[in-house]
Amino acid sequence: MMKGEDSEEVEIDLGDSSEHDEFDNGEEPQTLWRAPPAMEEEENIHTSTLVEISDTKPLLNVRDPRGINDCLKVTFEDVIAEPVSVRSGDRIWIWSNALFEVCRVWIYRIVTVLLAIPISIISGLFFAIFSCFHIWMVSPCVRCMFIGTRWLQSLWNIVIDIIGRPLFMSAGKCCGGFSIHLAKE
Repeated sequence: MMKGEDSEEVEIDLGDSSEHDEFDNGEEPQTLWRAPPAMEEEENIHTSTLVEISDTKPLLNVRDPRGINDCLKVTFEDVIAEPVSVRSGDRIWIWSNALFEVCRVWIYRIVTVLLAIPISIISGLFFAIFSCFHIWMVSPCVRCMFIGTRWLQSLWNIVIDIIGRPLFMSAGKCCGGFSIHLAKE
């Protein structure tokens, strides 16, 4: 079913056509199989067509899907902790916790409003230039170098096969006979 079409339940009666005569008393025949509408269509019912077309739709609920900034999950207890021997009043602790959380959230929001757009533009420009440079300059140069030094790769493989492999195989067989047993005294 294509997006944008109304989702409908699909009913398929797998019974024999001769069985319909049994339900002449007004009862509906029992369906043996019923397919519910697709979950993806139910989730996108309230989105606009423009949002469905966009491939850059931001993830509003999952903003750090790869866990890049797990180290920034900081709570009041991670920063300020009173030992049992030295304690402030309960009201002071509650107000300090509340003020910490409010300041942390609102200062972050204010700084984000001031810096998010310019830093996003600068980061986008940087990564676009870096990607273009890598795609059009670095990758072709590396490919040319690999083409020009293919004989060197073959020579290196021959040297490793003639000298390195026998040396390490014999060293492995010599050291393979050793065993270490630890015993408590």
